Amino acid sequence: MAGVLEQIRNVCALGALQSVVAIPRAIPIIHAGPGCGQKLWSGLSNGNGFQGASYVGGHAVPCTNATEKEVVFGGEDKLRETIGNTLKVMDGDLYVVMTGCTADIVGDDVGEVVRSFAAKGAPIVYVETGGFKGDNYFGHELLWDAIIDQFLEKSDTVEQGLVNVWSVLPYQDPYWTGTLHAIADLLRSLGLRPNIIYGPGEGVASVKRIPSAQFNLLLSPWVGLRTVRRLEERFGTPFLHYPTLPIGATETGTFLRTVGAYAGVRGETVEAFIHREESRYYYYVERSADLLFETRFLPGHFVTIADSFYSLGLTRFLINDLGLIPEVQFITELVPEEHRPLIDAEFASFDEGLVSPVLYGADGGTVREELTKRKFRERPLILGSSWDRVIARELKGYPLSVAMPVSDRLVLSRTFAGYEGALRLTEDIYSVILSSFQ
Repeated sequence: MAGVLEQIRNVCALGALQSVVAIPRAIPIIHAGPGCGQKLWSGLSNGNGFQGASYVGGHAVPCTNATEKEVVFGGEDKLRETIGNTLKVMDGDLYVVMTGCTADIVGDDVGEVVRSFAAKGAPIVYVETGGFKGDNYFGHELLWDAIIDQFLEKSDTVEQGLVNVWSVLPYQDPYWTGTLHAIADLLRSLGLRPNIIYGPGEGVASVKRIPSAQFNLLLSPWVGLRTVRRLEERFGTPFLHYPTLPIGATETGTFLRTVGAYAGVRGETVEAFIHREESRYYYYVERSADLLFETRFLPGHFVTIADSFYSLGLTRFLINDLGLIPEVQFITELVPEEHRPLIDAEFASFDEGLVSPVLYGADGGTVREELTKRKFRERPLILGSSWDRVIARELKGYPLSVAMPVSDRLVLSRTFAGYEGALRLTEDIYSVILSSFQ
């Protein structure tokens, strides 16, 4: 029996339209009812770090605005008209038709309509993303199925050193642009050429280069695994799966050594960069040691309330670099059962005494119920969303918004990834702690 979901932390499959918006010169075309696109944009963008609309986002997204007429008589004619007008007035290099619940239930032959435009040379694909099919994590993978099968072409050459980066979910993660930039910089330090598809850059040109890469790098516990496997099957491109977001010196060093070994980078090159960055990183840590290790300010225990990618990355950093103790970790996205053993193993890879419970699919009600029954010996650090600031105040904890929705801070290019990102995260954590004493 279906239950009530309190305080949503993701959206429906059609939310993948924001993954299209995140690719420069890619334009989503929605075949759905009025309001669908606006609500998804509000939740994933304006209500999540105030990320804005971008070139073709927000109210600029073309939509059929299907009504009762299209439900009764079908919406293929209206879709055909909307696509034609979009191609005339919106300048893009890739157009992605995405369906909402109405079109999928009615059974409009969207594929036939889109293929008629593709036959005339339009760079257009379609994906059926009716909201009832799943969440935007699932919709994101359906989107890439469509791009791989309908748009990408096999390359005759492999560009050595070119690495496709698959990682954070655009807009769902308010820090996605900064995180992708940080990952790209780490790869460049090894002499590799990162192919970044989302955010500022070459956009659709980067999409077209995907089949030419030496390998795909999947930096995520499970989101994107379906995509890199499909690319390996279609184009023969191997992939490296690294499940943890590298935050701080410990995990970032492990990440660089793993990627370097896989890509055939000389060990001396990798170690030289790590030594240089760790020297700078620990300079700032040592300067702040009087505060960071002062028992009056140290929270001691922490809680994460985020998707598996951030929860795992934050947990590793807080244990390995700041020496905090995990209390309980909430995974907020719907992780398929087959991927949970890997995530559980990653969370259990610390000293036995530092293993904490991992709860999947937690909504606001579950989080509140679980936290209120726990007895914290000191004020806990709670890294979650803006939803979780209420329960943090009740527990006299220290709240920091790191996951959707983030409505209490503006996010531009901030990230917690790598060496520099870890310093920013440490600043954020202890700024929250110090401000509570004012």
